Amino acid sequence: MCGIVGYIGKQNAVDVLIDGLRKLEYRGYDSSGIAIVDHNGLNVQKAEGKLANLQEKIKDDNLHSSIGIGHTRWATHGRPSDYNAHPHTSQNGRFAVVHNGIVENYL
Repeated sequence: MCGIVGYIGKQNAVDVLIDGLRKLEYRGYDSSGIAIVDHNGLNVQKAEGKLANLQEKIKDDNLHSSIGIGHTRWATHGRPSDYNAHPHTSQNGRFAVVHNGIVENYL
């Protein structure tokens, strides 16, 4: 199982995403991540382990945005790692996705 949360609005998306992931953490606890669009473009932050690891990683980053997605993962394929954590980004870094399940036809 995994948990997915998204936000578009006037509040800081980072706070809303982290709060939403905290509520969904029981659905996935081996890694978590968020993707926001800020003044620098797409900003993706991921961490292996419990959500607290992601919170610690971003606590001093002063991230602000009004739009974002978040994911908490329970690995069924691929070992728990920062690399395997969601969100995944396109090769050109212009978009990020999260999903539940296995993408069989990715090649």
